[in-house]
Amino acid sequence: MSFLMPFCISLIAGLSTMLGTIVIFFKWRRENINKFITFCLSLSLIIMIGISITELIPEASYAILTEYKLAKGVFISFLVFLIGVLSVYFLNKKITKQSSGDIDLYRLGILSMLALMLHNLPEGIVTFLSSYQNIGLGLKISIAIMLHNIPEGISIAVPIYYATGSKKEAIKKTFVSGLAEPLGALLAFIFLRNFITDTMIGLILLFVAGLMITLAIHELLPKALKYYENKYIVLGFIVGILLLLASELL
Repeated sequence: MSFLMPFCISLIAGLSTMLGTIVIFFKWRRENINKFITFCLSLSLIIMIGISITELIPEASYAILTEYKLAKGVFISFLVFLIGVLSVYFLNKKITKQSSGDIDLYRLGILSMLALMLHNLPEGIVTFLSSYQNIGLGLKISIAIMLHNIPEGISIAVPIYYATGSKKEAIKKTFVSGLAEPLGALLAFIFLRNFITDTMIGLILLFVAGLMITLAIHELLPKALKYYENKYIVLGFIVGILLLLASELL
């Protein structure tokens, strides 16, 4: 298998994140903006938690426990997950850039971008290596990734757009996040094709799971509750669960 086809599959899967930016071009009445933001935040947090619980943690734990004895494997898994959790608090302190709009929303958008970049990087590696070995398997994996990349794009674009008022800024940050996937593919081809292990990917995925779950609970949920639009929180949960189910079925 040549490099080009697996790379293109990873590129398309990664840039599907950009489809999430479409929502910022909708015209919303002022009284509906908070409802829209609430829906997007609740959708995003369900996607982040769902991906972590149903995909990242089981896959990573299996790889690590296969490599190490039970006690050592559990300890390493817990430690890496904890580092992911603490990273959210560390990044929170480092993101000090000011915004003319809602600084909380801006910070939330940046944190989502960083978390999803780290998530997309190993996804790009997995998509590329799968496609490199079996193009059919690679296509199936990329379709599943595309389904949850779209709401991930929403979780970046919406907070940044409503914090800054700039569509350009929202699109740029979402695009950067999406590029992490083809970057992962490129790294896999250049450096990791013959050296990457299931354990290495497992450690990365556990770190990302800790980061994403903490971001969802500590940042996204309080922000969604702040608007007092409980009906749209429930709606976001339902749509997020349906998207996760569709991704799992594929």
